[in-house]
Amino acid sequence: MSQYAMDNEPQATRRDASDAESSRASRGWWDRNADEYQREHGAFLGDDRFVWGPEGLDEANAALLGPAAELKGRRVLEIGAGAAQCSRWLAAQGAFPVALDLSHRQLQHALRIAGGTVDGTVDLVEADAGALPFRDDSFDLACSAYGALPFVAEPVQVLREVRRVLRPGGRFVFSVTHPIRWAFPDEPGPEGLSVAASYFDRTPYVEQDESGRAVYVEHHRTLGDRVRDVVAAGFRLVDLVEPEWPEWNTQEWGGWSPLRGHLIPGTAIFVCAVDGA
Repeated sequence: MSQYAMDNEPQATRRDASDAESSRASRGWWDRNADEYQREHGAFLGDDRFVWGPEGLDEANAALLGPAAELKGRRVLEIGAGAAQCSRWLAAQGAFPVALDLSHRQLQHALRIAGGTVDGTVDLVEADAGALPFRDDSFDLACSAYGALPFVAEPVQVLREVRRVLRPGGRFVFSVTHPIRWAFPDEPGPEGLSVAASYFDRTPYVEQDESGRAVYVEHHRTLGDRVRDVVAAGFRLVDLVEPEWPEWNTQEWGGWSPLRGHLIPGTAIFVCAVDGA
């Protein structure tokens, strides 16, 4: 399911992959492929736009974190921030975002977009989402647009860490590949419209080198699994958003395309709340 070929084409397989193996693979893959990713998708993502997924749903319109006018002064943690485009949008609304990513190279792109300097509007942190380097109750909001959760073997651990650093009354919104997509080939054309695998097969997708070392890992959770993970971590699920493909978006992005997007969902967005105030 990865979108970019490497110099030595890896072998795709389905097999178990531990949390440590998944983390190593993700760090290495994103460090190697960050340049190509930003070249290919940078124009769509923008420098300071908050997009939830390939459909192009924009936080400026969706307001899943709350009304933009209410973001001012809020401390916001972005998980799997990449080049911190979402965090820059949050900063423009008056929020105080922290952009966290496992990949050093992705964060270098965040610095590049900011002009090569840390300008104080967005704090950049290189860390694993399963062990957040922040105190309890440090943030008002958290968000993740396709960051971290699809790539970890222990999603509840990540969710619990996010829950730990959020204050009572906080909110965490995250987007992932819609689980139904795992039953279909990862192809944008007609060949991607026929069921080819069991939706209930949770065996991770792994790309490995000739020695068998994982270089890319993605983990499948059913929709029910994701809901149970959210609840197990101590959140209350407020909403589950399945963006429809808009007419204006004619772009293909890996297995996402207008053809498939008009027929089956490609993204699932979970809006989670921390009770109390």
